[in-house]
Amino acid sequence: MSKTFTKKEVFKIMRITILQLIIVVFLGSIAYARTTYAQERLKKKITLICKESSLKNILRDLEKQADIQFSYRKEVVESNEKFTFNFRNETLEQILNQILLPQKVYYSIINDKQFILKKNKVIEFPVQGFLEKRVTEIANEMAGITAADITIKGKITDAETGEALPGVSISVKGTTRGTSSNANGEYSLSVPNTKAVIVFTFVGYGKQEIPVGNRNQIDVRLKAENKALEEVVVIGYGSQKRKDLTGSVASVTMEDINKAPVRSFDEALAGRVAGVQVTSADGRPGGGVDIVIRGNNSVTGANSPLYVIDGFITEGPNNNVINPADIASIDILKDASATAIYGARGANGVVVITTKKGKQGKPVYSFNSTIGIQNNMKQMAVLSPYEYVKYQLENDPTLVSTSPYPSPTEIYLTRPGRTLDYYKTVTPINWQDLITRTALYKNYDFAVRGGTKKVKYSLSASATDQDGILINSAYERYQGRAVVDYQATNKLKIGINANYSFLKQTGIDPSRGNNGATTNIMSSVWGYKPLSSDNSDITEQYSDPDFNPGNDYRTNPIIALQQLYNVTKTNNIIANGYIEYLLAKDLIFRSTVGIIDNRSESGQFYSSKTQQGRGTNGVNGRIDNNNSTNFLNENTLTWNQQLSPKSRLNVLGGFTLQKTKTWYYGQAANQLSDSLGLAGLDKGVQLRVDPSTSVSTMASFLSRVNYTLASKYILTASFRADGSSKFPPENHWGYFPSGAVAWNFSQENFLKNSKSISDGKLRFSYGQTGNNRIGDFDYLTRYFNPIGNSYVVNNQYVQGIVPTRLGNSDLKWETTEQINAGIDLGFFKQRIMLTIDVYKKTTRDLLLNTPLPTSVGFNTAQKNIGSVQNKGLEVTLTTQNINTKDFTWTTSANISFNSNKLLALAEGQTDLQTAVAWDNNVTYPGYIAKVGEPLGQMYGFQWLGTYKYDDFNTSVNSSGATVYTLKPEIATNGNVRANIKPGDIKYKDINGDGIVNAKDYTVIGNGLPIHTGGISNNFTYKGFDLNVFFQWSYGNNLMNVNRIMFEGAVGASKNQFASYANRWTPDNPTSDIPRVGGTNGIAAGYSSRTVEDGSYLRLKTVALGYNVDSKFTRRLHLKSLRFFVSGQNLVTWTNYSGMDPEVNTYRSVLTPGFDFSAYPRARTFAFGINVTF
Repeated sequence: MSKTFTKKEVFKIMRITILQLIIVVFLGSIAYARTTYAQERLKKKITLICKESSLKNILRDLEKQADIQFSYRKEVVESNEKFTFNFRNETLEQILNQILLPQKVYYSIINDKQFILKKNKVIEFPVQGFLEKRVTEIANEMAGITAADITIKGKITDAETGEALPGVSISVKGTTRGTSSNANGEYSLSVPNTKAVIVFTFVGYGKQEIPVGNRNQIDVRLKAENKALEEVVVIGYGSQKRKDLTGSVASVTMEDINKAPVRSFDEALAGRVAGVQVTSADGRPGGGVDIVIRGNNSVTGANSPLYVIDGFITEGPNNNVINPADIASIDILKDASATAIYGARGANGVVVITTKKGKQGKPVYSFNSTIGIQNNMKQMAVLSPYEYVKYQLENDPTLVSTSPYPSPTEIYLTRPGRTLDYYKTVTPINWQDLITRTALYKNYDFAVRGGTKKVKYSLSASATDQDGILINSAYERYQGRAVVDYQATNKLKIGINANYSFLKQTGIDPSRGNNGATTNIMSSVWGYKPLSSDNSDITEQYSDPDFNPGNDYRTNPIIALQQLYNVTKTNNIIANGYIEYLLAKDLIFRSTVGIIDNRSESGQFYSSKTQQGRGTNGVNGRIDNNNSTNFLNENTLTWNQQLSPKSRLNVLGGFTLQKTKTWYYGQAANQLSDSLGLAGLDKGVQLRVDPSTSVSTMASFLSRVNYTLASKYILTASFRADGSSKFPPENHWGYFPSGAVAWNFSQENFLKNSKSISDGKLRFSYGQTGNNRIGDFDYLTRYFNPIGNSYVVNNQYVQGIVPTRLGNSDLKWETTEQINAGIDLGFFKQRIMLTIDVYKKTTRDLLLNTPLPTSVGFNTAQKNIGSVQNKGLEVTLTTQNINTKDFTWTTSANISFNSNKLLALAEGQTDLQTAVAWDNNVTYPGYIAKVGEPLGQMYGFQWLGTYKYDDFNTSVNSSGATVYTLKPEIATNGNVRANIKPGDIKYKDINGDGIVNAKDYTVIGNGLPIHTGGISNNFTYKGFDLNVFFQWSYGNNLMNVNRIMFEGAVGASKNQFASYANRWTPDNPTSDIPRVGGTNGIAAGYSSRTVEDGSYLRLKTVALGYNVDSKFTRRLHLKSLRFFVSGQNLVTWTNYSGMDPEVNTYRSVLTPGFDFSAYPRARTFAFGINVTF
């Protein structure tokens, strides 16, 4: 029987049905939303460590760590069993499954914070009202929880050893149900249906996801996770997993770098990377650092690597503009396979710097504060007042001077009560104490990083303020960076990375030039007399009244520094934007546009109280403006295709355009006003204005192919063509190919199950790269139109021009050819990792200034001549020595060997001689690069000590005095035989002609080390972490020119090092230190006497930190809190007698190891705090 409904009844039923449906959907949505929020909560990663704790206490700790609440009946957690867990950076879901499921305790989620624990699987949401049962069913279905209709069992084992794995987390993907394996690795899990996917996760092993299908038995073999091999390394125009690399690429551990209290990342690189030599001229704040990768390729050109900063290619950047705290990774490309993609500029290696980006999630704020003190590492001992006066009297025994200035006898012995012994009681003036100070170092960093699925951002700012350990010297940096990445659509992504820095550097320039009281400041300090002859306060006197300042440059070093004005201010902007578009499934187009804009202004003013301001030029000064703009556009296509389950192909192609413009404007004047300073520059005389500008452009085409087969066999090939305006039109273009192969033999069947070898790969590469580090228009002849160079044509004056540099239309690229072979080994699941590389580099067509015949009218011209070769060995070892619950200890060590040889120069040219200027103006070259010999060779005379009495025939003159005449068989030292006396310096007569001269010049040392390296140890114990880093250099020599002057009486009235007290005297006739007043000539030149072993081992960095327990930080609403103390340049073991063995005053390829009056290197002690919230 059927019932007929009226229209009104139908609408009533529809209203009720629709209302029910709305309620069901609404309440179901609530349940689903709660599940969604819960899933986000379950994915949160936390750390939980407990030892012998009850289940109740563990849950209480977990509530604090994860910011959640558990609700349960007492009997649910009642148990006398004690548990020990060590969860580090695991998800809440993984932790809950491993803790609860073995106890048959299940959880349900009320909201994103409230969890209910029960002893059964029935999960009910507290939804009241009608349809409660249906809503619960719908919610459970959405959470993936239904009545179990399939039970899956199985066993989990280690893929390599076959051993059972207990405690593996097993869950059904997309649900909260799960379990864990027992002590035998066995498990049992109920799943809703055959479409379910089971997820297996375990600390230290790779995750596996397995569809259930029509099975009820699933055995799993988990592979040990090799994080080192899975590490992503940034290479040219892309990135690769380390296991897929064919080239030699080293990565820097930024965690260790940031523990060193330094202003720039390059300062902390020394000794940390095999094949990378890092040196600095001295310890000046803000001073330059030189990085050389695998030896010097160019003789007179630049050897610094190419830098790629967030994709922007630049040569010779100011690394001070980058805040180390902003850097996410530094990867160093060393062989041709890695660098050839950068073509004409990759010969010296490439340093790839990637800064930090935002990540999806809530904003994370970080603040780092470091405050430290710096002091002088070492002082040079000088003669005491007694020894100084004694030395002065020996040097000039004249009783009464005939010059306007008094003799030493008149100065020191004519006052009442003054005898030589009197000066034994005089307290010395320590000038080194007076010009140095304990300097303050401050650094602050702040950053906020986060983002959504579409927009990710990173904003940071920093401030650095570093006082120099010499008075009136300092360094400041204020910096900010903004990084934004925007996923506009599924195919389109855009972003920008911009950095601004302001730098200010104050104080003296590095040690250079002749006779500059403020330039060669340490020379002035060591040489100033240690006492006052009349008990006056000479520290307040501008110059020494007892000596002629015009001859002896006796400017008070304190006043010289105080009166110095030398300030450089730099504004730097680096901005790089990109567009990335997915053209097809595996085809990506990327275009970047960037700019580096650098504006630098420096001012020097020398008042009447400085040495430079007292000469014929009088008070003088100058202002220099150096500006540059570097524009870059790069466009690439990347095709990444999985050709088959075992093979993958990656193809890159692109073109780039780059333009660099530099312009300079400087002005200088003499006879300025002391009171006006640089503001009165236009009122001086001889005002000089020096403008200049230059432009260079480069266009490039690049390509790379990478093919991987079965994760065993890898092939890489690249090619780049560069066209540069620096070369004449017929030589604009250079072509640079490379190829590399790798065999991952550890993936072969005969090693797959090896218990000892966990990784093994052989690599071989060959390629060519270039070097274009020359002037923008060096191939053109240059002209100058000086004022006054005019001549008459047709009764009119015409301005003349003068050629200043001869051009060369045949100039072309330097080309470096490199072969590299390497092996990567891992043992015992990568607890021991070893990398060994051997290489050979040959650079041809060196760009050198070549001597010309005098008939040409020019001294030199730049040509492509000669070649140089570098060969080397690099070894890197990383070990996990101890890895327990509370204590870990890891070690990373590296050692590098490099030898080079000059193979050829211009036709008929056998050597390059370099004479280095310093206070004594020695004209003999201290360094000579000869064909067939290594670069960095020091040349001089072989020192044999001093002439002794046995070297002379004696006679008595008419006055009864003994006369010493050098025996005929004893060679002279370059001076007239009759003038040589006992105690004079003695050299070896190498060619045996009886006279020491230029023909006896020989190799006396080499400034390049045999090997360099470093070893870093990291320890953790509970909340503490400790890093100890040692750096060394072995086998290099240093030319200690300071000893020529201050242990040889070159400057007669200057004080000497304390060692000079042991000089040759009639009472000390066996000494090998030359006597006072001995013959000079070439005696004051370079010799093996002052060439010393520059080897050293330095405790470079020690950093101790403490991470505050999360129980406490949560109360402060902080994510983490770390306190630390650190030290830099703490202890040095060396035989070098100078201030510091890590010195290279002139920063030149041809003059390594030259030490004269360098700014002292500072020892740093710092403490600070790292906070995230």
